[in-house]
Amino acid sequence: MYDASDLRKGLKVEIDGDPFIVVQYQFVKPGKGQALYKCKLKNMVSGSQFDRTYRSGDKFNEANLEQQEMEYLYFDGEAYCFMNTSTYVQEFLTDEQVGDAKSLLKENTVCSVLFFQGRSIGLSLPNFVELKIVKADPWVKGDTASGDTKPATLETDYVLQVPPFIEEGETVRIDTRTGQYVERVKS
Repeated sequence: MYDASDLRKGLKVEIDGDPFIVVQYQFVKPGKGQALYKCKLKNMVSGSQFDRTYRSGDKFNEANLEQQEMEYLYFDGEAYCFMNTSTYVQEFLTDEQVGDAKSLLKENTVCSVLFFQGRSIGLSLPNFVELKIVKADPWVKGDTASGDTKPATLETDYVLQVPPFIEEGETVRIDTRTGQYVERVKS
């Protein structure tokens, strides 16, 4: 059981039988009266968001969530197929459930799939993924007018800013939490 004072960004709670994640959080202490906890909550099943204010003393149930390591296999045009590597059971996630992770999702990537009451509701990528650059403009030595980065397209069609010395065909490591370039992978 959580108390209203336990609310923090990223906390997962169960409200009216559905799992919610706290997206934004603000503590307000008026001059007199009880402390208030203003939150923006996101339904982890439907994706809907709403604002709600709680008073100190309000109680919440912990969301009964389970994570399983699963390998991404393919996209069939409608759903993303993931396989549990120990039981070989396949799960299908919709485009909404995968969300922004699809831009860095490559076949055979092992991800954490989130389950609520036995049904899959979302996934988390590993902190770092390695992807190949398929398109990058060549760098002309001494060209400093364009800045210290250039756009590059990855094999998943994701475009990110990379240092000018990165060339087509190279593999780079990307931080999935920020979507930014980390380093070049030596082959």
